[in-house]
Amino acid sequence: MIHWYGYPLPAMRRESHFGDRIVACFAERPRSMHAMFAATVATHGAREAMVFEGRRWSYRELDDVSSRVATGFAACGIRQGDRVVLFLGNLPEFMMALYALQRLGAVAVPVSVREQRPGLEYIVNQCGARAIVYETTLAERLPDAPAAPALALRLAAGAEFDALIRNEPMATAAHVHEEDTALILYTSGTTGRPKGAMLTHFNVVHSAMHFEACMRLTCQDRSALAVPASHVTGVVAVLATMARIGGAVIVMREFKASAYIREAAAERVTYTVLVPAMYNLILLQPEFDRHDLSHWRVGGYGGAPMPVTTIDALAQKLPSLILTNAYGATESTSPATIMPVGDTRAHVDTVGVTVPCGDIRIMDDAGCEMPRGETGEIWIGGPMMVKGYWDNPEATAREFTGGYWHSGDLGAMDEAGYVRIFDRKKDMLNRGGFKIYSVEVENVLMSIAGVVEAAVVGVPCPVLGERVHAFVNAPATASISPAQVRAFCAERLADYKVPEAVTMVDAPLPRNANGKLLKRVLREQVADGAA
Repeated sequence: MIHWYGYPLPAMRRESHFGDRIVACFAERPRSMHAMFAATVATHGAREAMVFEGRRWSYRELDDVSSRVATGFAACGIRQGDRVVLFLGNLPEFMMALYALQRLGAVAVPVSVREQRPGLEYIVNQCGARAIVYETTLAERLPDAPAAPALALRLAAGAEFDALIRNEPMATAAHVHEEDTALILYTSGTTGRPKGAMLTHFNVVHSAMHFEACMRLTCQDRSALAVPASHVTGVVAVLATMARIGGAVIVMREFKASAYIREAAAERVTYTVLVPAMYNLILLQPEFDRHDLSHWRVGGYGGAPMPVTTIDALAQKLPSLILTNAYGATESTSPATIMPVGDTRAHVDTVGVTVPCGDIRIMDDAGCEMPRGETGEIWIGGPMMVKGYWDNPEATAREFTGGYWHSGDLGAMDEAGYVRIFDRKKDMLNRGGFKIYSVEVENVLMSIAGVVEAAVVGVPCPVLGERVHAFVNAPATASISPAQVRAFCAERLADYKVPEAVTMVDAPLPRNANGKLLKRVLREQVADGAA
């Protein structure tokens, strides 16, 4: 029996994939997203698959609807391999279209509803999309026909989409190879044009199985889709993972803390993946103590360690909730590390350990592996790593080496295998020769009571090179002053790491369409004197 930090795992073996990669794989696995979904329909057909604003679909009903939509797509000329943009928020049509496209062997291209017209036009043309399914409220953002000549079908959610459901079910699913692209997700594009990461069936299946095994999920679990379905966390950590295990997805149009609390209590949600700021907002809600959230047993979160104050507050209020860090990216099809259950408090400064089939190396600038405990760039390999970027061989060659993706994150791995993330390579500050990892300062800022989110950027200085500037988002009712922030940091950080300037805001910090913090914008605000 194979084990991962005490957890039993399915049988594993090494296999050759994507031409030049040798990766550890789960030996017994579905060979496509559709096969994974179909297996669950066969086993758990009567179980609840999706809930949206009081409407409910079993797996058998969702399969029937998506099969009819697939017939409709085919009648409109969509064929295997065609790219179809899903310009949809968290709606039932997203899941219906997603599984219809997988049945057809077409490629779904989810795009954030925060994307504006120029960005959407670029994505549609870059992937050569044949069709787009969109929300009617977003119609004005669609590119004009001359600007997107390959876009043959434009289908609005609502009556137009509902017409597809009136078709006969599609009898057979297309045969796809597991290395075929299932999804294209466009990376954040904090600088320059976004890149279309090609998530294969092979990638998605392994990530869903990683979540299943490492978070001990079963068909009894119920997950709230509170993050965007168009993001890798929503489409893989929630939708694909629930499809793998036969759990229910409670679809929420958007995250609002008070509404989340009410819905999670009413639907007896057991599993979620949120960002730390969402947990902080939930804790700040007056109704938190008025609703029964005792069924909530697994709380995933991503990117950076959770502030200790948040961990302790949740442990006090929800003792049955297990917080589990999961670090990853679009290129890693969601998780590259997961915190073993029960280890969060003891390893609070880490993002957990490498997922069972994954392989993480800490590399220096010369491409040499660093010893345990030393800092370098995190390179990630494994069956969950995408095969590259759509129609962008230059970026693929630049960012992948032998199947390992250069994450751009600086970190270290200790002797026990726990990974620490210190900073993005480009975000590390240098103040008078002293290196400052912005994440370290941000974690201290996040431990201040009442702070929702925080970010640290470097401000150019002719003498020291850079000075530390902090942006802190806290509600006005918290009554936190810049002087109090600096004093708090001074008690916990070396003097050169203490922010020399603090900008207090009571609104969310700027993020791009995929929800990634835009430190470039914060730097510009400082340079323009707006902060």
